[in-house]
Amino acid sequence: MMRVLILLPLLAWLTGCAAGGGGSSLERYTLPPGTYTNEPTAPSPQRTLVIDSVQVANYLSGQGIVLQRNDVLLHQASTHLWAEDLGRQLRRGLRQRLAERLPDTRVLDSGNVNDAWHLRVEVDEFLGRYDGMAVAGGRWQLRDADGDILTIEPFSASVALDSDGYPALVRALGKSWDEVAVDIAQRIRSL
Repeated sequence: MMRVLILLPLLAWLTGCAAGGGGSSLERYTLPPGTYTNEPTAPSPQRTLVIDSVQVANYLSGQGIVLQRNDVLLHQASTHLWAEDLGRQLRRGLRQRLAERLPDTRVLDSGNVNDAWHLRVEVDEFLGRYDGMAVAGGRWQLRDADGDILTIEPFSASVALDSDGYPALVRALGKSWDEVAVDIAQRIRSL
């Protein structure tokens, strides 16, 4: 009798595992497009900007969305995942956002274009924080067509979440990436 009492809970647990892990399902997220109203585009671009790379810190390169639970503890979600590689999403989003904000500039994902400026971005933070903020941080570097460094600058953006939950976090992270693009575009226009 004791054996049956021990085996029944074990059997129920194994059945639950086989049926899909106890009811938890995977949720996959993509960053929203930029929130910007297009300015009239220039008839012909005056310059070309090539986004050479957007590199994310190693702890951000997994599939799970990262949460900072306190000042030292990071947690990568196991059921709330990026639908696509985060670095690829950030690069595509940055291209779109910069193209909207720099109407006189042809912005390309990659390529070996003569007389183009080249942008490299390193993302050290792109996460939800315990205080209800979505944070993007890192640095970017701009080189001219000859490979000379025009500028190297840090970036940091924080956006408050509108509500609880991963959808709100992903939307706020999209807004933080908007702020990063605004800062980069303003600096490029000033050069």
